[in-house]
Amino acid sequence: MTNKNVEKKIKRIFSGEVVSDKMDKTVVVKVVRTFKHPVVHKYVRRNKNYKVHDEQNEAIVGDVVEFCETRPISKSKNMGLIRIVRSRGKK
Repeated sequence: MTNKNVEKKIKRIFSGEVVSDKMDKTVVVKVVRTFKHPVVHKYVRRNKNYKVHDEQNEAIVGDVVEFCETRPISKSKNMGLIRIVRSRGKK
């Protein structure tokens, strides 16, 4: 198999709010998604928390960040921080 035939996997990009920064090099980010319920036809909000690798420990609670899929870093961490979209203040 040559490199010409290998296609790169498209990595999903998420954005959400940091809810915890107590771990070293890791932040917990809450992502809110909305969708229309198939039976009731109302819009429903669902939350999911992701553990995101933050190498420089620069994100703090309340920041809005963008992150994407990466290789598995630990048992529950396979996301990497891209950038801080909106900051709440200084550490």
